[in-house]
Amino acid sequence: MDINSVLADILDRGAASTEWEVLLAAVVDHGVYVPVAESGKVAFQQSEDDIPFLPGYVSAACLAEQVAEPVAPFHCDALRLWDIAERTGVPALVLHSDRGRAALPMGLVIQVLHERGWRGGEGKDMRLTWSTHPVAVALRDALRRRIREFPTVRSVWVSHARWVDTGFEQLMLHVAVDERLPSDTPRRLLDTLLAEEVTVAGGDPKLAVLPLDTTVHAETIAELDRMALDTVRHDPATGRIEVLSREFDDPRAAEAARQAAAAERAAAPGEGQERPRRWWQRP
Repeated sequence: MDINSVLADILDRGAASTEWEVLLAAVVDHGVYVPVAESGKVAFQQSEDDIPFLPGYVSAACLAEQVAEPVAPFHCDALRLWDIAERTGVPALVLHSDRGRAALPMGLVIQVLHERGWRGGEGKDMRLTWSTHPVAVALRDALRRRIREFPTVRSVWVSHARWVDTGFEQLMLHVAVDERLPSDTPRRLLDTLLAEEVTVAGGDPKLAVLPLDTTVHAETIAELDRMALDTVRHDPATGRIEVLSREFDDPRAAEAARQAAAAERAAAPGEGQERPRRWWQRP
């Protein structure tokens, strides 16, 4: 992504104070460019009160125009911003566009990530696997019935997510939409399913939804398609719904998946195990 256009529009109009929720979502969904010195370290700045802050720019071009020091632009997504906040304790992100600026507490970025189901520290590495949990199956079947009500939704992948280092587990919906992020469509879709289709009991896994832009996140979408997760696809041109599941191809696969999931929970990650792909990284 060359420019965070949603963020640029808000800053250029001076609307940060009245549209802060959209501004926050734009940072979390699209990230910002930060200056990196020749040493490879992030170039922080200081306020008039000598409080350090992280400068963030809507594009590499904006950074190059406003920063006089010899630095290189580096695109930071929300998880990288979180890493920087944890490692350095920097309290704020100061956002810059061509005609505006606004300060954003780092804590708000982390809060949004928590609300979307992300865990802190080393728990940012997660492994996605096919789930046969009754809630996962119910979500898959409900998506088949209701996905047409959300015309911009192209595909939804239902998976079991396990953070390798912390052991935290939950069910995950990756939702690909033909919309620029931030988009509230994935959240509205899940809220509708939970309100009208799927019952989640107290002992069931927690649920998280992650939106994907079909253009920006094409590489991640291709990776998800190769993982053999339960997938519901919608072609709005024809109205056709396609449901993919190993359960339909081989009923024995369901029992094998349950056994594999139990074995993975019982075995803590040890030396020599394959390092999982960081699914939160943007293409």
